[in-house]
Amino acid sequence: MGDINYKHATILLVEDDDIDAMSVERAFKKLRIVNPIIRAKDGIIALELLKNGTVTKPYIMLLDLNMPRMSGLELLIELRKDEDLKNSIVFVLTTSKDDEDKIAAYDQNIAGYIIKEKLQHGFDELVKLLDHYWRLVELPER
Repeated sequence: MGDINYKHATILLVEDDDIDAMSVERAFKKLRIVNPIIRAKDGIIALELLKNGTVTKPYIMLLDLNMPRMSGLELLIELRKDEDLKNSIVFVLTTSKDDEDKIAAYDQNIAGYIIKEKLQHGFDELVKLLDHYWRLVELPER
């Protein structure tokens, strides 16, 4: 749309559920949003991808909380302790409605907490929200 300096944000999808991951990817394709999507099946893999430079900035992380090996909350704590990763933009995308999970996630400075079952039209609403977010909000390049 004439955005000469517009750069697509990479999406780091940290999700162990294959069906949810495919649904998110399908919503991006359906809405013709071409941001690169990199998937990690748990927090340990996500941390490796971030530290080895596979995920380039700017990026937005979609983070499930309930995962094997390293949960979403454990990953958030590790991100915030790391000087290079502490400003990561993270949206929690989860089935957990637990207030303790919400508080713990917001205590780690997340951008938003989204409950999967509240997405009445599949993941289309989420993708539209993200599309507006990275077009309007300035994301750090380093």
